[in-house]
Amino acid sequence: MTDEELKLALREHAYLEGDFVLRSGKRSRYYLDKYRFETRPDILAALGDRIARAAAQHEPEAVRLAGPELGAVALAAAGSLVSGLPFLIVRKAAKDYGTSKRLEGVYDEGDRVCLVEDVVTSGGALLEAVSALREAGLVVETAICVVDREEGGSEALAAEGIELRPIFRASEVLNKPKRPAKPHG
Repeated sequence: MTDEELKLALREHAYLEGDFVLRSGKRSRYYLDKYRFETRPDILAALGDRIARAAAQHEPEAVRLAGPELGAVALAAAGSLVSGLPFLIVRKAAKDYGTSKRLEGVYDEGDRVCLVEDVVTSGGALLEAVSALREAGLVVETAICVVDREEGGSEALAAEGIELRPIFRASEVLNKPKRPAKPHG
């Protein structure tokens, strides 16, 4: 799938119009429903390829990927399958049973990880994940997202030493392609 085909697929399958409250608390006229693209094998495979390439390019020393639950887990798994890098799941909170872990997966203190996310607005979910990863002694300086809504997330992450590397920006996904003029005759 080309980048243009992937942008069109994201728009076609995930773009919704209406009145939405985002995780950040902001209201929006549109919503990119991550589950509508993450649950499609064709789109998920293409995103896994882009995530693996972005990680290799922007965080070549990473020894694992990490994805906040629930939305980024499928993306981290897809990127892991292509890149061969194992991945971690970052829970919203430590579970209160079993091993009581906030991070799921195997890692060593000092490991460099590349964070993966679906849609970034304010960066709040990623900042919480960064905090959990750093508390565990992991090094995280790069985050890859499918779509940056361009609403301050990149700047909020930069303030914490995280470079956001979007596969697409919202302006690119939402820009409707121009259809070629039909020939007369």
